[in-house]
Amino acid sequence: MIHKISTFDKQDAEQIYAIETASNPFPWTKKTLLSCIGGRYITKQVSVDGSVVGFYVGDLVIDEFTLMEICVHPDFQGKGLGQVLMNDFIATARAKNVVTCHLEVRAKNIAAQMMYMKNGFIQVHRRTGYYPAAIGYEDALVMTLSL
Repeated sequence: MIHKISTFDKQDAEQIYAIETASNPFPWTKKTLLSCIGGRYITKQVSVDGSVVGFYVGDLVIDEFTLMEICVHPDFQGKGLGQVLMNDFIATARAKNVVTCHLEVRAKNIAAQMMYMKNGFIQVHRRTGYYPAAIGYEDALVMTLSL
């Protein structure tokens, strides 16, 4: 499987949004996605054999980099592409002289938590009832990585 990482911009938003909605039971709105392209945001996509199958959005403020969203299309999950995106996120952080990376993850998303922990993130906080769920709300774990 040959993959390529590249930047995405507003002209790629439809394709990126299709991955977002296929992957998340409670996806961002298209307006939210569009508001996170350009300016202080770093947006990357991963392609496999020429087709975009995943992406991340990072928010860079001075020396802190927040992973706002990382997503791989369900047809391509479990193939290491989330790790490919995470590697790029961390490499980008290092290249930008970031001191601390942040993210939030659903408390029930054990696979994502394991990937983040494998990459050195540690849980520093829990936000009760942060994410919408099928019934009620789900907690978010706040994690950080010190570079």
